Parts: sequence; C-alpha cells; structure tokens
Amino acid sequence: MNFAKSAPIPAKLTSDMRLKHRNTFGLEAVAEFAYDITAAEQLPTLLKSLAEKKVPWRVLGGGSNVLLPAQLSGATLLMNILGQEIIPSGDSDADGDGEDKNKENTLLAVGAGVNWHALVAWTLEHDLPGLENLALIPGTVGAAPIQNIGAYGVEVGQYIDSIKAFDTVHHAFVTLSQTACQFGYRDSLFKQHPHRFIVTQVIFKIPQQWQARTHYAELATQFSDSHSQPTAQQICDAVCSIRTKKLPDPQIIGNAGSFFQNPIVTQAQYASLLSQYPNLVSYPDKLGARKLAAGWLIDQCGFKGLRIGAVGVYEKQALVLVNYGGASAVDILNLAKAIQEKVRQQYGVQLAIEPNIF
Repeated sequence: MNFAKSAPIPAKLTSDMRLKHRNTFGLEAVAEFAYDITAAEQLPTLLKSLAEKKVPWRVLGGGSNVLLPAQLSGATLLMNILGQEIIPSGDSDADGDGEDKNKENTLLAVGAGVNWHALVAWTLEHDLPGLENLALIPGTVGAAPIQNIGAYGVEVGQYIDSIKAFDTVHHAFVTLSQTACQFGYRDSLFKQHPHRFIVTQVIFKIPQQWQARTHYAELATQFSDSHSQPTAQQICDAVCSIRTKKLPDPQIIGNAGSFFQNPIVTQAQYASLLSQYPNLVSYPDKLGARKLAAGWLIDQCGFKGLRIGAVGVYEKQALVLVNYGGASAVDILNLAKAIQEKVRQQYGVQLAIEPNIF
C-alpha cells in the first residue's frame, strides 16, 4: 500500500487539466493546476507550499458528488491513494484506544483513492460481507465517510472503525475514531468542516458474524419468495439490479445520483402533511422523526421527466438531475433551485442539495 513513511515522490503536476472525465455529471471543467496525490506523505509539503503562495485548493476524488465550474482556479488535488489490506490480528489498535478490534471484527485499511464499488466487490471476493447494501454507489473510499453514504437501510459510518486524515489547521496527520467522525444522515465531521481534513485512509470494521440486511422495502420484495436467507453476494446482485433500473449510467447520461437529500421532519409536521396528502411516502428516522421521500415530493410537483435544454429530471427517478450533454453547473443549479422553490411552496419543506458545489 502507499502509506510508507519513506520520503515520497512529489505529487505530479499537470497544468490546465480537463476534468470532464473526472466528474460523473460530465461537465466541461479545467483545473488550473492538478496534482496527482498517490501517497499521504505528499500532502504536508504540497499544502505548505500552496499556503505560502496563497494558492486556493480543493480535493477531487471520483467526482461523483460534485458540481464543477468551467474553470477551477488554483490547485486541484486528485486523490489517487490506492491499496487495501487486512490488518493482522494483534495489530488492530487502529484508533489507539488500547483494544484489539479483531476479536469481533476484521479490520480493513483502504486508501482514499480506491473506487468504492471495487472495494465492495473485493470484500465479497475475500469473504468479508457487510458492505453489500452499498454496492454500485459511485465515487471513492475517501469520499464515502464525508457524505456518510447510505443505501437500502445501511450507512457506511456503521462499518468504519477510524479514519486517517491530514488536518490542514494543525498541519498534522490525525486518526479519528468512529465517534469523533460524528456520523449522521448524509453528514459527518468532514462535511461540517469541509476544508479542514483530507481523508487519506479509512479503517473499516467488518463484523465476523454477518447478518443479512434486507428489511428495506425494495430488497424485501426481491427476496419475498425465498425460503432461505440470501447470501451477501445475492444481496449485492439485487442492489446492483435495483440501482441500474432506477439510475442512469453516468457513462451514458451525466448525473451525480441522488441530487437531493430526503428531508427529515418532526412527527407533528409529518402528521400535518399526511392529513393533507394521504399518499405521502415516508420512512421512520432513527431519532424518532420522519424522513420524507424527496423523489415523491419532486414527482408530485410535476418535475419528473422534465427537460429544459441540456438539463432535466430523470424519467425513472425524480431525485436524479441529468446532463444530456453540454450543460453547465449553472444550468443544473437553476433547475435545482426551481425544484426547491416549488417543493417549499407546496409542502413547506426545504430540500437540501447533496453534491458539493465547487
């Protein structure tokens, strides 16, 4: 893996790099200076130099959850730290609390630049089930905890033991425990402080006693006729099947997956809305509130399948905004704002945008 302590080769610099193929929306974008980050140890020297020269910077992983402007001035750090390895038993005090985690979990150290779905496939190939509900989510491992990606009743934060990151405020590497990461619904410490930490490695804890999670409605339907518990691979295959039917392939139609978060409302707000809209789709929230289906709200407002020039709302899933070719970040944001305003007027609910706007 690329976490060696020896002096690293300086990050490769490319000027005026085109980023159309580094963002799943397929937006035309050019990075003034692009640095290829292949080792965590490249960061201190590079960031010190950028700070001294007062050069703005940002980190770009798989580009699956971002809106890029046409021009990115300053430095764009391309996160390409690769590698994954199982932490040997007896050497698993990853967060420094003095406890060996291998008694109940298998710990897995993964570079921030590893493709997320490739990791899910790798864990199943190595008989380490647990992440299968999160299959086919685009992006990189380093970006997963920032958004606390989730799908089909599972959030990645449940399976994270600790995270290694570079703290740009104290200019030092830190290891943050699961608790310190402050995971919430599509939220984390890293999202709350977007420019402070650069994730370089994620330590996953994969339970040695695996439990199938198929309670989510769409998965439950998939296995309703089965008389035995599905395997992790079968769950993975089912998730992939569901996602490919609902979501467009970014290689064909540019998109960033779900563009809006499912809004969370109080039980009182939910009761009021339900009395007006009996068919309102919602889910129970872990904290006792209700999570409304943003896609349903958008669909009811008449946006599903709408196309305005080069942008539109995907015909099979109203949560997904798409670039049919030639759209800009401004075009996409204008459509998003129109959707937000209509939903707010009709339901009194504010939809939050998921992708990061650079």
